[in-house]
Amino acid sequence: MKLLYLFISFFKIGLFSFGGGYAMIPLIQKEIIATHQWLSPNEFVDIIAIAEMTPGPIAINSATFVGYKIAGFLGSFVATTAVILPSFLIVLALATLVVKTQNNSIQQKIFKGIRPAVLALISVAAVYVAQTIHIDYKMGLIFIISLASLFNKRVHPIIVIIGSGILGVFLL
Repeated sequence: MKLLYLFISFFKIGLFSFGGGYAMIPLIQKEIIATHQWLSPNEFVDIIAIAEMTPGPIAINSATFVGYKIAGFLGSFVATTAVILPSFLIVLALATLVVKTQNNSIQQKIFKGIRPAVLALISVAAVYVAQTIHIDYKMGLIFIISLASLFNKRVHPIIVIIGSGILGVFLL
């Protein structure tokens, strides 16, 4: 039964998420914390951090981790498959249509209309994570240094992550 719930939950996440992993975070949070209580809010924030640091999309990494925590290897396989299956099926079905109609003004307007909704989903995820981690002034300092480094296009995100971890060892 756990495997079925994992599949349904992550299939919904994959089906109703537009804009990539960050846009999926509110849906993942709703399913794994609010609906099923599979993780605590702090565990969820840790998963997002781990999913961000590891190679691959956040949604897939999160699905793999949650699935493993809930039902072992088979759970990670089911959750990961479920989260990618909707996109795979939709892309397969719509690929030829989108290519044939790529210059269609209605299609272009639809995609432009979706962009602000994706930005809103990413913003909700950012606010949720910020509220959950209880930032003190030392964490705020690491945040400001990280943000400034990321806006400086010459600093690679991996360097920012490693540097933040090192700062965490000395400051926190």
